Amino acid sequence: MKENVLDLLIYLFENTMNADEELRPDRLTLKRELEKAGFTEPDIDRALEWLDGLSGERVGKVAEATARAVRVFSGHELMRLDTDVRGYLMYLENVHILSGAQRELVIDRLMALDADEIDIEQVKWVVLMVLFSQPGQESAYAQMEDLVFEERSDALH
Repeated sequence: MKENVLDLLIYLFENTMNADEELRPDRLTLKRELEKAGFTEPDIDRALEWLDGLSGERVGKVAEATARAVRVFSGHELMRLDTDVRGYLMYLENVHILSGAQRELVIDRLMALDADEIDIEQVKWVVLMVLFSQPGQESAYAQMEDLVFEERSDALH
């Protein structure tokens, strides 16, 4: 899963995820729309599989039990998540945008991107998607959205 899959996820997020649930297209319609937008079927399938992982079922139970523990990154995580990314995740947790469980889900979804390098911009989008996928996270989502789009508007000046 390379950058075009992340691009597809961002496209999906910006164009369909923010719609009311009743207005969101079903999976088959979504696949057709993405193909019309120029995305390839393998990338669409990988992106939809990635979205399925947002439920965080396997991550949530472990994460809540260890939320107060110090997070030690595995060797594989250390190779893919540089110091800046790890520091940014800690920052988001310290300012209460992410809980321990959400941090684990974000790390899981970042690792599932299978990108060679993961940067803070990618982290921001994944955090937005994770927060959006979970009920009751409107305040944290709004804070994260401000962080993402505030910095984007500064870059335009």
